[in-house]
Amino acid sequence: MQRLGKNHGGYHGERIDIASVLRDIADAAQRQGWTGEPLSAEAGLELQTWRRSPSAPRRRLYLSAGIHGDEPAGPLAVRQLLQENLFPADVGVWLCPCLNPGSFPLSTRENAKGLDLNRQYLEPRAAETLAHIAWLERQPNFDTAVCLHEDWEAHGFYLYELNPDDLPSQADEILRRVGAVCPIDYAELIEGRPASAGIIRPSTDPRSRPDWPEAFWLFTHRTRHSYTMEAPSDFPLATRVAALVESVRVILDRP
Repeated sequence: MQRLGKNHGGYHGERIDIASVLRDIADAAQRQGWTGEPLSAEAGLELQTWRRSPSAPRRRLYLSAGIHGDEPAGPLAVRQLLQENLFPADVGVWLCPCLNPGSFPLSTRENAKGLDLNRQYLEPRAAETLAHIAWLERQPNFDTAVCLHEDWEAHGFYLYELNPDDLPSQADEILRRVGAVCPIDYAELIEGRPASAGIIRPSTDPRSRPDWPEAFWLFTHRTRHSYTMEAPSDFPLATRVAALVESVRVILDRP
């Protein structure tokens, strides 16, 4: 599979109508009995959250997407997972399908005020991040947290794993299954960090990150195991969506 060669100096690929995608997500979630709690970030800006928590869940999963407006595959993957009802009935799921809806019409990484929300989680100033953290603080701990992303520079799919307690890892299985639908980035250095067969395991020392991403807040406050999935933005959108859907399905399929 060849790269499209569209991305030079930034993302120049397909865009999506995020309002329409979020309507589809809401329709599917409501049909399946999920509980919604909209978060008012500021005037005219609302974030969707959805929860499906059985009385005795086998596991608790947190899933988010859409923190960057130039990464359309994440919200589309969430839509597909819901529309195809791929969440097992005995798994509790806390879902944030789009954390930065105001950036999608702009197709920018930053929000409308020029802030990268995925660097806001240590000293938050953005209204979206403040609303999101306030919501997270009301939720229980999660067994696993998954954040869906894209990388416009990537040569293939890769992931970050935070797992300092050496809990059972699905990283290798994720790469194996995703590799059937999307190329994997096998570079030994990705985003300036050592990588092994598409897996980056960065430091979990809070002092190593002056500007926390969402995954670091989750790891510090709500889970001891997180994955950040990175689909390669210079491949067709359908390929990126399939890669992210498959990566989440590996997490969901775990006994």
